Amino acid sequence: MSKKGIAVQMYSLRNECEQDFIGTLKKVAGLGFDGVELAGYGGLSAGELRDVLENLGLKAASSHVPLESLENDVEEVIRYQKELGNSHIVCPILPRDRNSRKDYENLIETLNTVGEMCHKDGITLSYHNHDFELLPFEDGVKPLEMILEETNPKWVKAEFDVYWLKKAGEDPVEWLTRYQDRTPLIHLKDMTTDGEQFFAELGTGGVNMGAILQHISTVPVEWWIIEQDQSRTTPFESIEKSINYLKNRS
Repeated sequence: MSKKGIAVQMYSLRNECEQDFIGTLKKVAGLGFDGVELAGYGGLSAGELRDVLENLGLKAASSHVPLESLENDVEEVIRYQKELGNSHIVCPILPRDRNSRKDYENLIETLNTVGEMCHKDGITLSYHNHDFELLPFEDGVKPLEMILEETNPKWVKAEFDVYWLKKAGEDPVEWLTRYQDRTPLIHLKDMTTDGEQFFAELGTGGVNMGAILQHISTVPVEWWIIEQDQSRTTPFESIEKSINYLKNRS
């Protein structure tokens, strides 16, 4: 475990960040995280945020950047990430009102274009999945397969979310194995075993976390990223349980 960086997706702490962005980062550092995956910058400039993270001993593991920003303002996105010292950008979701095959074709074109631009500046672009990208088109093709098969593997990578793969009835290890050369980042989260299939702390649910961790320990995944979309306790309690689970398996 120690060979991999462990980060938290700051969306897990979105309400806390709204109240006190820097204070929330301090608490994250105190829990022993190596880095953060950003979902907003707390109103800070890239230089200010870089300094805050450095002072706390945290690294910018990656940044989730809305597709709209990648489509309309990619030069500024890249400029900010370079100044921040971040080498990973993630497209977090295709807006749910853009779900036709043509919308996915447009997404693929954007990912290829932006991915090439990022690559030239030393930044890796990845796409983060949910469960809806596994709903097949009429011909049986799954949108997530379409994305990964029709984008340039040199420019576009995958940030697999194991919860959403499981929610879609897929085997996360199968996807991780199939695209193991394209997975610099991974979202680790568990799922309750009841009918609700709610988000759960690592090691407490029905996702085969042991098999996932065993696999990603052997492939070039740079960051293991804990995310808890929603929590039945406080978000800090949830991410603390999850990072302790990872530490105890090291």
